Amino acid sequence: MLTTGAMLGVNGAMELLFKVITPYTRMRTQTIRAATEVLAALLKSKSNSRRAVNRGYISGLLRLYQDWHSHDTVHAYIQIRRALLLCLKHIAMLRSGREAFLAGQGLEILFSTTQNCLDNKNMEPVTSIVLQILRQCYPKCPLPLATASSAYVFPVPGVIISEPPCVLTEEDFEDDDEGEVDKDSDSEDLKEEENDLETDVNKLSSKAGLDRPEEELKQYEVMCCELSCSFEELGSRYGDDLNFEETQCANHHHIPTAAASPRQHCLNKDLNPWGLEREDTVQTCILSMVKMRRSTVHLTSKKRPVMKTYQNVDSSGFGIDSSGNRISDVQASIKEDTWDIDAISCSRMSASFSNSTRPKEITAEVIDKLLQTHPKDIPFHNPYLYMANARRTRSVAHFKMVAFPDLWGHHPPPSAQPMLERKCGVQRIKIFEDVQRLIQPSDVINKVVFSLDEPWPLQDTSASCLRFFSKFESGNLRKAIQVREFEYDLLLNADVSGTQHQQWFYFKVSGMRVAVPYRFNIINCEKPNSQFNYGMQPIMYSVKEALLGRPTWLRTGCEICYYKNHYRQTAAAAGGASGKSYYTLTFTVTFPHNEDACYLAYHYPYTYTALMTHLDILEKSINPKQVYFRQEVLCQTLGGNPCPLVTITAMPESSSADHLEQFRQRPYQVITARVHPGESNASWVMKGALEFLVSSDPAARLLRENFIFKIIPMLNPDGVINGNHRCSLRGEDLNRQWLFPRAHLQPTIYHAKGLLYYLSSLGRSPTVFCDFHGHSQKKNVFLYGCSIKETLWQADCTASASTLSGASTILEDVSYRSLPKILDKLAPAFTMGSCSFLVEKSRASTARVVVWREMGVSRSYTMESSYCGCNQGPYQGLQFGTSELEEMGAMFCLGLLMLELRSVSCSHQLLASAAVLLNTEEEALDHHLQWCSSSNSTPTELEDEPPCMEEIDYNTESGPDPDEGCFELDQQIQECAFNKDNGEEEEENPGWE
Repeated sequence: MLTTGAMLGVNGAMELLFKVITPYTRMRTQTIRAATEVLAALLKSKSNSRRAVNRGYISGLLRLYQDWHSHDTVHAYIQIRRALLLCLKHIAMLRSGREAFLAGQGLEILFSTTQNCLDNKNMEPVTSIVLQILRQCYPKCPLPLATASSAYVFPVPGVIISEPPCVLTEEDFEDDDEGEVDKDSDSEDLKEEENDLETDVNKLSSKAGLDRPEEELKQYEVMCCELSCSFEELGSRYGDDLNFEETQCANHHHIPTAAASPRQHCLNKDLNPWGLEREDTVQTCILSMVKMRRSTVHLTSKKRPVMKTYQNVDSSGFGIDSSGNRISDVQASIKEDTWDIDAISCSRMSASFSNSTRPKEITAEVIDKLLQTHPKDIPFHNPYLYMANARRTRSVAHFKMVAFPDLWGHHPPPSAQPMLERKCGVQRIKIFEDVQRLIQPSDVINKVVFSLDEPWPLQDTSASCLRFFSKFESGNLRKAIQVREFEYDLLLNADVSGTQHQQWFYFKVSGMRVAVPYRFNIINCEKPNSQFNYGMQPIMYSVKEALLGRPTWLRTGCEICYYKNHYRQTAAAAGGASGKSYYTLTFTVTFPHNEDACYLAYHYPYTYTALMTHLDILEKSINPKQVYFRQEVLCQTLGGNPCPLVTITAMPESSSADHLEQFRQRPYQVITARVHPGESNASWVMKGALEFLVSSDPAARLLRENFIFKIIPMLNPDGVINGNHRCSLRGEDLNRQWLFPRAHLQPTIYHAKGLLYYLSSLGRSPTVFCDFHGHSQKKNVFLYGCSIKETLWQADCTASASTLSGASTILEDVSYRSLPKILDKLAPAFTMGSCSFLVEKSRASTARVVVWREMGVSRSYTMESSYCGCNQGPYQGLQFGTSELEEMGAMFCLGLLMLELRSVSCSHQLLASAAVLLNTEEEALDHHLQWCSSSNSTPTELEDEPPCMEEIDYNTESGPDPDEGCFELDQQIQECAFNKDNGEEEEENPGWE
């Protein structure tokens, strides 16, 4: 049945309107405007648009627009010009319309009439429509790749090799009306999928039972030696004195914190054989630092110094360190040496650092001399040990080179870097530059200078172009195309054995000129939006800067924009569905040195080899009399790499039965990370947690004495090694495999779940389970948890009445909100406002939901850390560095301690120790008396959660004042210690409704 618009078109309405719409005139402009607007409305009908194409209206509309634009110099008739553009926009929704538009030189006309008006606010109604037409009509084409499949393939059971690529034709995009509103700034928050909330109470309720035979759980007994070890061997190993008094050892007293200067922690230090700093000074405990910072940092954060990229180079070219001291002659002499920076910047993994036939390969003597200049203030890093571990790391591509930043190490900058202020109109400028490349190709070089699909080396080192390289651990760059002299299109490699998930990048670039802006366009990104549009910058590591004493990853780049481009995946590659869109990340970098070698990355890299090196150094740094640190292998990955499992707790006071019983009855805490390889920020958070847990900080000691930590710091080693963004070697998301993992296909998930099953079978399910992740769409750090009632409450508009009425009888442990509330008060990067406790259908097979449902762990979380930074709190307006991420790991552990202190099961001994830690014994009575005088009610419950779902405050945006939060924590510890010292019985509050 014809619509009114279609009927009008059939009866000649458009022809009549075209007679009314004339070239530029100052007469009858109101009538002309009305006619163009009516014509635009009629052309929304596809039948009318086809009729307009068949009758050649596009060329006429283009001439009319061009005429009105050229004569309307004072922009008095913007609305007429806009209506003409809307006519073109509606016609261009058809493939035939786009073809006619291109044939009529439409791209050239709109480009030429608009390129000088991009900054004119009066032209905004016209410019926005022009952008939409240009993007709609820009010819769609496939990526300049031989195949969408990854350049790396790992043959494992169940993987189907991708079909050869198909040639993309315009038919793939017939009537490709995506309804996209083309704005300069996209919406920061993506809409959640409708109907994704789980409303089936049975699926939300806990499910007992195993996904494997019970006898298989016995294999995990060897991973819990702490439950059976008699520690008799300690007597012969350490003598008869088992009281383990404080002794000098290699325990690095490192507490990751972004607020403190590194020099605060490195006063009297030397270097042990593992390159680990040693301290003999007493350091302020982390909880005291929290108290001090919370009382001052929010007043000074806005004045906090920020780091400018590569600002510490004096006129002579010699380096100046972060304290203003000139770099030693040994380090500075490197700049004058004749070594090949390009060769130094990527070392070969041979046993003697040489054995190479490459003419530019550096010798072992050069490497040894180079390592003599290695900075001694990079904690928990040793390049010799890193190289030794790198040789044992197995990769699909058999990497033979080690990236310089990973070998040399990274030292955090002395201060944070602010978010980049977005340039107004940067997206439209980049789109117009893309159009210009198409219609004015005279200066386009279009030369492939690097490709994983071509024999190496592809590049001519004598050519005037940058040199690229990515064949090293965690590296990802598939192809580089020189577009213009200082502009390059880059393509990322898909995850191994897959065709998608191009987002993570990490590559080396060399051969640059100093002070020349180079533009990089990564043209095959997949996510529809990114924090790169909201202040985030990529990171860069300069080899010359490192050799001059500044081995630092820094945020860099300007003119940053992330937007949808004209590349599409073929329908065949997409499995018959319409081809997906790709997105461009474009940024401009000005390098600090001539002929340097620099590394660019999506986020701070943290390789599998870095983890193994870190664990080795941590194990040798602890005092074995005090710290129980056990590193073992959870399983072998598909790629043949051991997945480490770490156990951390305190050694028993002695081998007596009572002390061993206390040791074995400590509750478990389970922490995992890096199931998604591209989320390297999760590894930096994990690094901070590990370093804090083995430190000699009093709070860390209390944690070790009261908990056993089971930590799997990297659930997807193969993905990390091979530069994947999200998947395993089978091309599947391991965090969607927790429901039914299989040992031969998803070994790390299978055995991680098996270990949790084993603990549950012993009645030792963890108090808290948390999986560390990174988030690309939001700022800050936050938690995702699980709640039946909050999920049903949120979904009340779609849930049935019977389901909701049944919810009132559900008993739910509401203590799941306690930890995020504590972290909101403790950690400057954390915000309760972004936390969510909803259970979605699409997340049913994630670690968080499965551990909550199948193991009955009410405090089962995913902790998300932004790739970007913070928009609230002390770090507002700042991008995350590694210091802030490591600090978050330490704060998470401190939050576990505070959670236990608030628990009704908290022991008298722990409360007393916490009170001493805070030096509050004398103040406890005053606080208690003040509290009693202000209230005649019973003592405050340790769990402050309401008894009913309806009373939960879902609006978590308005949190308490930071100072009040810390005062509350102190007061609770002091009150509890005082009450228990006087034999008072605390009111029971098990946290169940």
